[in-house]
Amino acid sequence: MAAEMQRRGWSWEHEMVCDSARTGYGHILCTEGYEPFGHPDARHFLVFGELYPVDPYDDRMANRPWLERILDHWQQLPGWSGRRACTDQDCEAVLTEAAHAVTEHLGSGPERTVSSTAAGATGPPLTHRVWRTPTHALVLGPAADNGPHGYLTHLQLSLTPLTCGPDLPPAEDEDGLTAWINAHVDW
Repeated sequence: MAAEMQRRGWSWEHEMVCDSARTGYGHILCTEGYEPFGHPDARHFLVFGELYPVDPYDDRMANRPWLERILDHWQQLPGWSGRRACTDQDCEAVLTEAAHAVTEHLGSGPERTVSSTAAGATGPPLTHRVWRTPTHALVLGPAADNGPHGYLTHLQLSLTPLTCGPDLPPAEDEDGLTAWINAHVDW
């Protein structure tokens, strides 16, 4: 595996998102079992953005200075950029751009698009988009940061086996769709 990671220009990453790999493009890939290649039954989460919901009027945000220093460091790494202050529309623009890339790669648009607070993400509802292959679900959208920082919201593309929940609920079943998304975007 080390030879394959080196061939692709990947490296291990332990600070941005715990126990993950940094791809050749600078994005972060979390995977079950720490084996990013050759395990189709493992869950894979490609993190390509981080949101830090800041309320400038909340004096209790004592974590803000140290966390912003970390985010500033990430912005200097290849594949990352940053913006302050970032609006919901800015986040949606990033998700839309990512959706175009996934759609182009798969050759079809998402099967479902829903604005949701699924996945335990902090902040405002953002768009989740769902694609399915015969064996996997791809969910693009926000997800909670279960790592060391806990304050962030990941923008991620999740690739998980359909065995986590094969049947996609009808569009009008918002609770069922939220549960389905949660089953596919979190550990």
